[in-house]
Amino acid sequence: MQPEIELYSTCLASADLEPMAFRRRVLDVARWSERQRCRGMLVYTDNSLLDPWVVAQLVIEHTVSLRPLVAVQPVYRHPYTVAKTIASLGHLANRAVDLNMVAGGFVNDLRALADTTPHDRRYDRLREYTAIVMRLLEGEAVTFEGEFYRVDRLRLRPELPRALRPRILVSGSSAPGRAAARALGAVAVEYPVPAADGETTPALEGLAKGIRVGIIARSDEAEAWRVARTRFPADRAGQIAHQLAGRTSDSQWHHQLSEVADDPPPYWLAPFRNYRTFCPYLVGTHGRLGQELACYLAAGYTTFVLDVPAGEDDLYHANLVFQHARAEVA
Repeated sequence: MQPEIELYSTCLASADLEPMAFRRRVLDVARWSERQRCRGMLVYTDNSLLDPWVVAQLVIEHTVSLRPLVAVQPVYRHPYTVAKTIASLGHLANRAVDLNMVAGGFVNDLRALADTTPHDRRYDRLREYTAIVMRLLEGEAVTFEGEFYRVDRLRLRPELPRALRPRILVSGSSAPGRAAARALGAVAVEYPVPAADGETTPALEGLAKGIRVGIIARSDEAEAWRVARTRFPADRAGQIAHQLAGRTSDSQWHHQLSEVADDPPPYWLAPFRNYRTFCPYLVGTHGRLGQELACYLAAGYTTFVLDVPAGEDDLYHANLVFQHARAEVA
């Protein structure tokens, strides 16, 4: 049997684009993603970006079935507000959204919001927060008294239809993140090391597992690398920014990727090291990348969050890679 794979693309960040240009590009990426059979599209959140729920609504209004995968940071919204927004979108558009639950963020963003909660404790807060959201969406009258949140007989009206309940993704790079994913029944998402070096993490056994990765594939390996190096050239300023980010970040995944000493092809960390993106890339032919991804599939990773596509052909070629990967595993 071939494994069931869930693909998400990623929406570009709004920070560096003029508003109308950003709107056009968001809708382009959303339509490409839908045509190339992605389940959904990740929408980022941080202090510098447009509100992800507004972007999600724009995506819903201009696609047929694509699910926004909305990044949710507890410091930005009360859990009731998130549940109410999900239910409202469900009733008005008959569309589900999925949730990428974010415990951290840029350190300066958290400081500006006077959030000094330590790294591991942020996952305790995330567990309480997500539990309230999901219990509300399941139609409960929620009474909850935790360390971070308290509600008393709180009920969501109108209720969300069962078919529109969201799928939950949580970072699985740290022990607290994995514990939160396990407690919530969420997909634990990691940033992969080279498949030749990586083994399935014992702590992730029994969990739904995913990875965040970029893919640049072509029928010819030299052409794939030409596209990759043209898109992500060496950038000294970016390398300095990456080093500064590493000094100030408490994100486990950032440090784990930064400590990877070698990136043997098809695994490629240059975009990450040049501060152009926040995930590893795989570069090569469809067949070679299919072999690489088959290692992750065999280890139980079935959710893949792909990096921002430069064009629809990126997603088209990624789908060919996953066809090869499925065949390898089968």
